[in-house]
Amino acid sequence: MYDTGTVSPSAPAPHQEERLQDDGKHARSFSLPVATCLVMGNIIGGGIFLLPASVAPFGTISLVAFAVLTAGAIALALVFGRLARRDPRTGGPYVYAREAFGDFAGFLAAWSYWITTWVSNAALAVAAVGYLDVLIPVADHKWTACLAALTLQLLPALANFAGTRYVGAVQLVATVLKFLPLLLVAIGGLFFFDSANLGPFQASDDSPVGAVSASAAILLFSYLGVESAAVSAGEVRDPRRNVGRATVLGTLGAAVVYLLGTLAVFGTVAHDKLVASTAPFSDAVNAMFGGSWGGTAVALAALVSMVGALNGWTLLSAQTPYAAARDGLFPAAFAKKRRGVPVVGVLVTVVLASLLTVYNYTAGSSGVFEVLVLVTTFTATVPYLLATAAQIYFLISGQRERVDRGRLVRDSVLAALAFGFSMWLVAGAGYAAVYQGVLFLFVGVLVYAWMAARKQRTATQ
Repeated sequence: MYDTGTVSPSAPAPHQEERLQDDGKHARSFSLPVATCLVMGNIIGGGIFLLPASVAPFGTISLVAFAVLTAGAIALALVFGRLARRDPRTGGPYVYAREAFGDFAGFLAAWSYWITTWVSNAALAVAAVGYLDVLIPVADHKWTACLAALTLQLLPALANFAGTRYVGAVQLVATVLKFLPLLLVAIGGLFFFDSANLGPFQASDDSPVGAVSASAAILLFSYLGVESAAVSAGEVRDPRRNVGRATVLGTLGAAVVYLLGTLAVFGTVAHDKLVASTAPFSDAVNAMFGGSWGGTAVALAALVSMVGALNGWTLLSAQTPYAAARDGLFPAAFAKKRRGVPVVGVLVTVVLASLLTVYNYTAGSSGVFEVLVLVTTFTATVPYLLATAAQIYFLISGQRERVDRGRLVRDSVLAALAFGFSMWLVAGAGYAAVYQGVLFLFVGVLVYAWMAARKQRTATQ
């Protein structure tokens, strides 16, 4: 029987031997607050600091798109919570897809998620250099900027190598430090709010539906990272209970900051100025308090935000390959843990992301780097689709006479909404991203063939 609120008898418990071998002063299970910070920190990277200006051309109708997307993200968060309650192992979408559809689907979820994480880390580090340059001039020479980007990747990796205890501490501190200035603008801006700054409700020539869809296409990926607690479920304390709570609380927290922050900027910066702004939060701070120190304050907050996101995504980049390696679908080296962290996965991620970062600075501002970043907008959604499809499969294949009908209806509606949200993410990625992302998945098929053959040969020996 499966009703998403009851643990399936076939679902394995978290690996107790794994937890025992990782116990020590450097390994700690994530408490609910830390797990929540992991979700919030990974959802909110540096994009929040440009979002108000990005959607301003559509008018305040973009807030409607934000509300719709928030509903979809919360539905996805609730589905991950139900799935983690059933099977609270490290790996998240990989675990759910493999249990529902077999090794191949599980591998695709792991492969696509892994690509997303290390490419995103390179992109985050390169973007963070732009904010660092406001504080310390580093962008005058490409190799200075490259060294800065590599350093920004290395520091979170060192925290991961030190153990889950330090990963959690860095994530907690970074989340608090970056949310304080964001909340300052979000809440403080309400006291300086002037409706005359809002501009038209619909500023574009599109229809209302078209304007909502167009602004939603920009905002769609604001909630990537909602799966963070589920992916790290094996490191979360009392995961059957806390993964779902952390996922929902983290998503809600990010949504509050997004919505209030965007509304506050809309109300403090004149619409015509906001449309052309390259630093909307800086303009909002300057409008609220006067002076020109807003740029420095926001750059510092953005830098902290991105380092926190790098810290969390570095851990996640190793968790899914770790889970797949335990099942023989990734090289065995990825299954080795030290101080609670899959160290080989972290190391490989740092190396790949660093190579991509170096390529970015040697090849210029256009080329393969931008293509790869575009690909992640598609590969990030593949695990979401597989996980929500797994939830639908579990619900439909359950023994109806043993399922609470009220809960079945509720969970079925949530799963359908989450699946629709995931499909919307795919559509928002664009034709180029889907085309190139599928090519990356096909490369993964070759890797799967090799790993599956090794697994079969080992089993028959």
